[in-house]
Amino acid sequence: VVHLAGAGIGDRRWDAGVKREIARSRIEGTRTLVSALTRADARPEALLSGSAIGFYGDTGDREVDETSPPGEGFLAREVVVPWEAETEPARQAGIRVALLRTGLVLSREGGMLPRILPIFKMGLGAPLGSGRQYWSWITADDWVGAVLRLLRDPGLSGPVNLTAPHPVTNAEFTRTLAHAVRRPAMPLAVPGFALRAVVGGFADEGVLTGQRVIPRRLIEAGHTFRHIRLGDALSAVL
Repeated sequence: VVHLAGAGIGDRRWDAGVKREIARSRIEGTRTLVSALTRADARPEALLSGSAIGFYGDTGDREVDETSPPGEGFLAREVVVPWEAETEPARQAGIRVALLRTGLVLSREGGMLPRILPIFKMGLGAPLGSGRQYWSWITADDWVGAVLRLLRDPGLSGPVNLTAPHPVTNAEFTRTLAHAVRRPAMPLAVPGFALRAVVGGFADEGVLTGQRVIPRRLIEAGHTFRHIRLGDALSAVL
């Protein structure tokens, strides 16, 4: 079973109601699914349950991997930690559980990239806030490849970071994406107060802060990524 259900995190301005929906859709949805799986006569061999690198909070320039503790903030403490905890009854029932701690997925079909591409194609792409926050990314192809590996590999369970091996700062992401669409990047950054005015609390946890995440479990398992450098990844995606 691959369980990915949950309300969108970055598609609406955060208010109390949206934050409640973000948390409840993941926590209660996983609880319901796990309850059904553990009561089933024929249980699945594995449950791959959605999660996020928001687990680590804001890590600055410090590298983190699956052995790192949870960070602080709404996403870490009120969403990801209790979301992952809801899978524990499945593990206790003998189902192999892998937690898909997913980073920024690069795809033309959804997520952040299609929303910002028009801005960059107009030559208006710019760093966000300080630009020093790390963005841990992965192409959609590599995300699917990692999930298929986790389905097949009985030796992989617990938290697994689904990110490419080389995260970049937001400033580097901006320069690389501008180069990929053959446009200049704006020299001035978008200030934090402007982002907060547009997206509310999501700015502080999803845009202005970052995680420098290493996919240690996949690397140690000898997993092969198709795209390990951002420039090559964006060329392939675009």
